[in-house]
Amino acid sequence: MVKVPKLKMDSYQPLRDVIFETLRKAIISGDIKPGERLMEVSLANQMGVSRTPVREAIRRLEAEGLVTMTPRKGTHVAELSVKDIMDVLEVRTVLDKLATNLAAKRMQPSQLKALENVHKQYIACVEKNNIEGAIKKDVEFHDIIYAASGNPRLVAVAGSLREHIYRFRVIYMSGGDPIAENVLNEHEEILAALKSADGDLASNLAEKHIRNQMETIIKTVTEETRRGG
Repeated sequence: MVKVPKLKMDSYQPLRDVIFETLRKAIISGDIKPGERLMEVSLANQMGVSRTPVREAIRRLEAEGLVTMTPRKGTHVAELSVKDIMDVLEVRTVLDKLATNLAAKRMQPSQLKALENVHKQYIACVEKNNIEGAIKKDVEFHDIIYAASGNPRLVAVAGSLREHIYRFRVIYMSGGDPIAENVLNEHEEILAALKSADGDLASNLAEKHIRNQMETIIKTVTEETRRGG
């Protein structure tokens, strides 16, 4: 049976929104895994709510592509296919290359300092084996680069892939210390290129960074599929 986190009630949000965000976060973080069945009655009982807001939340999750509803089979968390991974990360590769190239030319001293601080915080998380913290710092690292590109439309386009990319990050970083170290080294290379304002080098390193992730994630998902999840 799927176990969901305790609801964090917000007086400013409708119950259906709280349920939706709770389930979405659990799916994206990997707490509820691909292929797991979502049963309205069970979820409603665990959360102490009626079935109606749970049903509404599940429909919104389906619209986002995070769950699939199949007649006579029920509702399941969407499986990750190699095609899904390639589609998203191919787009992210192009976006990251552009963002990093622009950031190398437009980054302000305050943004560079913020990037250095986040990188140090990432290192601290890795040293403490805090993978969840490392994932958050990885997100912040790239967010600063996108902001430094000075292109709000580019930031908005990348934001539309945010949930999918975070889900992939969780899979990638689950590889433990070797992966975390690889990310650390690749971030250091990108940071050095940004410091030297070398847009071509920075964008090439950004592409390499995402390509490495794509290969590892595809390998992990393929192996899990062969083992039956």
